[in-house]
Amino acid sequence: PLFLNQLQKDLEEVKELLTKATRKRVRDVLVAEKHKLELEIRNQPPPKPKDVAEEEKSSLGGYTVKINNYGWDQSDKFVKIYISLNGVQKLPAENVQVNFTERSFDLLVKNLNGKNYTMTFNNLLKPISVEGSSRKIKTDMVLVMCKKKREEKWDCLTQVEKESKEKEKAAYDTADPSEGLMNILKKMYAEGDDEMKRTINKAWVESREKQYKGDIPMDI
Repeated sequence: PLFLNQLQKDLEEVKELLTKATRKRVRDVLVAEKHKLELEIRNQPPPKPKDVAEEEKSSLGGYTVKINNYGWDQSDKFVKIYISLNGVQKLPAENVQVNFTERSFDLLVKNLNGKNYTMTFNNLLKPISVEGSSRKIKTDMVLVMCKKKREEKWDCLTQVEKESKEKEKAAYDTADPSEGLMNILKKMYAEGDDEMKRTINKAWVESREKQYKGDIPMDI
């Protein structure tokens, strides 16, 4: 690319000179040089595909994996997120980075067994103290410690979880208990596999048969 850059600069200068040249002989020399440079630029081998992204990747080491599995717990002062990563304790401490904001954190573990691992939590349920939050590296585990701004119990980790729990509760929390049960069954049916659908159908048919038998007077 450096050599190509030089050729392009030469070509620009030749073009610049052409605009100023008035003598035919000088112009002919410049035109010939211009064609020669253009041909040389065209014949340059294409740059190798090791682009910026790849260079960044190689400096990070390997490709990036999103972490989805975690456990969490809380005390009066902290929300603790446990992330299992085999061999993480062998890495240099600076390879395990956590950035905190008042309502989020993201974890980056660089070059663990040739891969990078990331995890992001946005819209935490309640605000945290950035200064008071930290991370600890344990055997095969990273522990993220989010310092609560207020000492209160968290029902879940994020605002999204809270909203989905509230929606589910609203669907089942109806005045009629049998309607609530029907909603649960409908959800199970909608999300279930074929086996689950067959089981629910069978139970439904049997319950209808029982109801029907129960409605028929015994003396008929």
